[in-house]
Amino acid sequence: MSNSASAAAVAPSTSSSVSKAQTAYQSLSSIIPSIPAPSQNPAFSLLHDSEISSQVSAYLRQPDSGAGDDNLCRWLYDTFQTTDPDLQLVVIRFLPIVAGVYLCRVTLRKPLAGFEAVLLALYAHETASRAGNSLTVNVPDLSHPSVYHESKAPAKNNATDLNLAVISPSLEPHGTVRSTRRPRIVSVALELYYSKIWQMPAASKIEFCEFCEAWAGQDGEIYSEGENGDRTKEEKEKEKAGKEGRVPLPWELLQPVLRILGHCLMGTKKNEELFEAASSACRSLYARSLHDINPNAILATGSLLRLSKLAVIAEKEIDHTEIAMNTVISL
Repeated sequence: MSNSASAAAVAPSTSSSVSKAQTAYQSLSSIIPSIPAPSQNPAFSLLHDSEISSQVSAYLRQPDSGAGDDNLCRWLYDTFQTTDPDLQLVVIRFLPIVAGVYLCRVTLRKPLAGFEAVLLALYAHETASRAGNSLTVNVPDLSHPSVYHESKAPAKNNATDLNLAVISPSLEPHGTVRSTRRPRIVSVALELYYSKIWQMPAASKIEFCEFCEAWAGQDGEIYSEGENGDRTKEEKEKEKAGKEGRVPLPWELLQPVLRILGHCLMGTKKNEELFEAASSACRSLYARSLHDINPNAILATGSLLRLSKLAVIAEKEIDHTEIAMNTVISL
C-alpha cells in the first residue's frame, strides 16, 4: 500500500476520534459550564488540563454525587463506552476518585448506582479483553533444576504447576455490584488503572495515594523518619478531617493497590510530591495491616516502606565517582 493510500486509511479514523472527543467535551461543558475552552486536542485537554481535572474532582466529591441520576457519572460511563482509547484514558484517569469516594460512602447506605455503573463498565471491559482468563506468571523455583544445567533427578509432572502464580483470578461477567462482589469488581478496575498507569498524570496518582490513606484509616506518621514529621502530621490530620473513615481491605483489593503504590514510589520519573504521597499512603496501610494482623499485608506494605526509605537514602548519598557536568573551566 502506498503512503498516500495509508494516509487516506488513517485519516477517517483520526477524524472520528477527534469528533468523539469534541462531542465528549461539549457534553462535559453542559454539566460543568465553567471548564475552559477546548484546545486543538480535546482528549489531551480532558486528560491533562489541571483546571478541568480539579473541577471534575470537586464535582465527584460532592455529598450527593454518585447517585443513579448523576450526570457526571453518566458522562463517564458514556465516554468509556465510545471505545475510543484516548477517551477511555480520560475515564480511567478519574478512577481513583470514583473508587475512593465510592468505597468510603458504601457503608453509609447511600444510593451510589452512578459510581457502580462506571466501575461495572471498567470491569466488563477488562473481562472482555482478558476473555475471562486469569493473569499468571511463572515464578522461579530453586527446588527445580535450571534449564541451563543437567539434572539426574527425574522431572516432576507438576513442575510447571508449582511455578505458576496467579496474579489475578479468572473473571465472571457481573451486571450488579453486591457486597460479596464489591472488592473483586473494584480490584479489577484498579488492575486496569495499573495497566495504564504510565499514561496517567501525576495528579491522578496523588489522588489515589490520598484515598489509600482514607481507606486505611490509620495514622502511619510514627513510621516516618523525615525531619518535618510534625508539620506533615498536622497537614494529614486536616486532610483526614474531611474524609469518611476506613474501609474493609481484603487481600484481593490490596494487591492492585500495592502495585500502584509501588509504581508511585519507584517509577521512572521522580516526582517529589507523588513520592511523598505514596510514602505516606504506605505508612498508613502498614499501620492498618499491623492493626488487622494481616501477615500478607504486613509483609507487602513493610517491603514498600523499606524501598521508600532506601530511595531516600540513595538520593542523599553522593557518588564521588560521578563526573560533574560543568561547562566552565576553572584555571
